Amino acid sequence: MTAPKRIQENLTAAVERRLLNWICARLPLWWTPDRLTALGFFGAVLIAAGYISSNWGRDWLWLSVFGYCLNWFGDSLDGSVARYRKIERPNYGYFIDHSLDALANTLFILGMGLSPYMRMDTALFGLSGYLLLSIHTFISAKIFGVMNLTYLGGGPTEVRMMLIVLTICMYVFGPEAAIHWPVAGQLFSPFDIFAVVLGCLLAGIFVYHTTRSGMELFRKDG
Repeated sequence: MTAPKRIQENLTAAVERRLLNWICARLPLWWTPDRLTALGFFGAVLIAAGYISSNWGRDWLWLSVFGYCLNWFGDSLDGSVARYRKIERPNYGYFIDHSLDALANTLFILGMGLSPYMRMDTALFGLSGYLLLSIHTFISAKIFGVMNLTYLGGGPTEVRMMLIVLTICMYVFGPEAAIHWPVAGQLFSPFDIFAVVLGCLLAGIFVYHTTRSGMELFRKDG
């Protein structure tokens, strides 16, 4: 399998690429791509643990913030190190990296749903939007040979930054200070509204790009 062409034109892409290249040149050889992938997944475990533990104190949310940083470090560097050292394994790397990414994101979003800040159903709604867009990205990589990692100017790094800000807001305002608004007989916090809006946005991007790609393939194959 030939690795699909990666398109990453998010807002922080240029600065992030320079930073990652600088780190790759200085990272000890024992930091292999597999170990970095494992480190990124461990970061997701810490994120989930921090959210769940926040039921016993908001200070645990800083564990989630640290987990996001660790997740970025491992997830952003595993492929970068492989390409820098010219030790790519396209099939294995593609399969393991994206499989663990999906599992990691599912894990920490479930952690959000088990925290005192967000309902489980709204957390899962946000997760469904992420999974839909992921499916489109992976199918497009197979059909078109292009993996688009940027939508509306945002990519994985911007999403992590947004979630870090969200987590800090959880810490600042606390569960007892969260205003719950009644909607259709249910109570929703601002964090729930965020998850629903994000899920709708991701699902909308999925519908738009899937429709556009389907029409393009219809013209080519028709």
